[in-house]
Amino acid sequence: MPGTDRPTDPTAARDSWFPRSRRSPQLARRMLRELLDTVPDGHRFTEVGELLTSELVGNAVLHSGMPGRLIRVLFAVDDTRLRIEVHDAGDRPPVPRQPAATDGCGRGLLLVEALALAWGHAPRPDGIGKVVWCECGPGSIGDAT
Repeated sequence: MPGTDRPTDPTAARDSWFPRSRRSPQLARRMLRELLDTVPDGHRFTEVGELLTSELVGNAVLHSGMPGRLIRVLFAVDDTRLRIEVHDAGDRPPVPRQPAATDGCGRGLLLVEALALAWGHAPRPDGIGKVVWCECGPGSIGDAT
């Protein structure tokens, strides 16, 4: 019977370590989809969750400034929220900026601010670096306001 293998725990979580590589956002999105496939109605978080994951993991890859260090990605989801955490070894906090119209990058955190219910950063509690996190609700990108 479809759906009978779904977990009954109200919160599902998954975490993994990724290299500082341009492939890591794609790998993290795949991990998110696999997690959401195990959650009843998890597909409601897919669109916004994948975009936010891409932005946070991509920023860690580009800006953590620590060659050879790994990036840790954590997801936790329940009926109302998806939490995304990205841990990296960099100590510079993320700062949203207003890029010029001709800039090819610099809009990621503006997207995070626009689509997330909340976001922030803090020093890693267990060592070097920082954690950048955000939370989003269910719905499509057009619904997130």
